[in-house]
Amino acid sequence: MTDIVFSERGDKDTVETGDLLMPKYDADGLIVAVVTDHVSGEVLMVGYMNAEALRRTIETGEAWYWSRSRKGFWKKGETSGQVQTVHEILTDCDQDALVLKVSVAGNGATCHVGYRSCFFRKVTSPASGTARLERVEAERVYDPNEVYGKH
Repeated sequence: MTDIVFSERGDKDTVETGDLLMPKYDADGLIVAVVTDHVSGEVLMVGYMNAEALRRTIETGEAWYWSRSRKGFWKKGETSGQVQTVHEILTDCDQDALVLKVSVAGNGATCHVGYRSCFFRKVTSPASGTARLERVEAERVYDPNEVYGKH
């Protein structure tokens, strides 16, 4: 494996139209990664990467993230078997967001609460003034209590 090197941020034109990856991380050193199914385009999840997680993802072809709650690296599927194989990584014009197009191993689920996508609910128009959520995925793909041993 070669060591992946990211270029230093350049001027606006270089960042927006050039051919060098110059990720713009936030104040915590993270960049948002929107994860989609590489065939259907369905949004599966949103994660965050620091430079090392992005490097590991590019080097291994499998998705790595930085867990903001656990303050550590997280290889998606390492415990559950739902490994995300990365087919393509896109960046937006100012390089402060990524899109990962992936296929998901195992049972195909991405969400840790058992649904295929973390976006399994939609916001509905409130009749009473209180915003509500409605499921767009009726069934869970798996029971996380069985996979993670929670009871």
